Amino acid sequence: MVSIKQLMSALAGAALVVLSSTVFAQDPAPAAPTAEATTAAEAPLAEAKTESVENPYGIGALWAQGDFVARFVLVAMLIMSGATWYIMVVKYIDQSKLMRQSKAANATFWKSRSVQDGIGSLSAGSPFWYIADRGVSAQNHHEGTLVEQIDLSSWVTMSVNRAVDEIQSRLQGGLAVLATVGSTAPFVGLFGTVWGIYHALTAIGISGQASIDKVAGPVGEALIMTAIGLAVAVPAVMGYNWLVRRNKAGMEAVRAFSADLHSVLLSGSRVGDKA
Repeated sequence: MVSIKQLMSALAGAALVVLSSTVFAQDPAPAAPTAEATTAAEAPLAEAKTESVENPYGIGALWAQGDFVARFVLVAMLIMSGATWYIMVVKYIDQSKLMRQSKAANATFWKSRSVQDGIGSLSAGSPFWYIADRGVSAQNHHEGTLVEQIDLSSWVTMSVNRAVDEIQSRLQGGLAVLATVGSTAPFVGLFGTVWGIYHALTAIGISGQASIDKVAGPVGEALIMTAIGLAVAVPAVMGYNWLVRRNKAGMEAVRAFSADLHSVLLSGSRVGDKA
């Protein structure tokens, strides 16, 4: 007969066999993802984040999709901007030339022995040469003419003042264009904006789609006109004020020269010279 100890030993051995087979039959733990797998999984997300969206609303689209009114406004503002910068550059060159001629006239004219010699020392065609030539001509052609009834002092004064007025009118040429551009360019741009918004809202109403993407894009595109108008007007206004100040400085030099010339032609000495 089998003893109780032998029976217990057999049961314990069988339990150990069953327990070991159960443990080894379980699935192994999942392995950690490798660096290559992580990089491959994140690549599409990175590409999606860095992908740029092309803006369908801009100056190019405004020109391509706009009607003749929108294109006319753009061309008009382009012409106004070009005229503004051209006038500012030309007037700056003219004013700088006038300042140099003023220094040259003060350095050479008043050191000459006579007014005729002084005229010869001036640059022909310059404002100072023109004033001196008109003053001398008025002094030499006073007698024996219809203006003989006017005294010599008044006749020379009138001739010199007319020459000064002509020079001032010439210096102010083009400034009216800057003033016009500065005052009208914002309204031209605003007109283009209103026209663009009108057409955008009309198209939205016809299509029946009033979502934010259908409204914000065309309206934002129409606002480009206002921005262009302001970009054209601001340089024109600033350039106008700057050139006017420079014109005043130039005209002060011209008037001072004309006053000294008038005194020399009538009394033989400059204003402020000691007897």
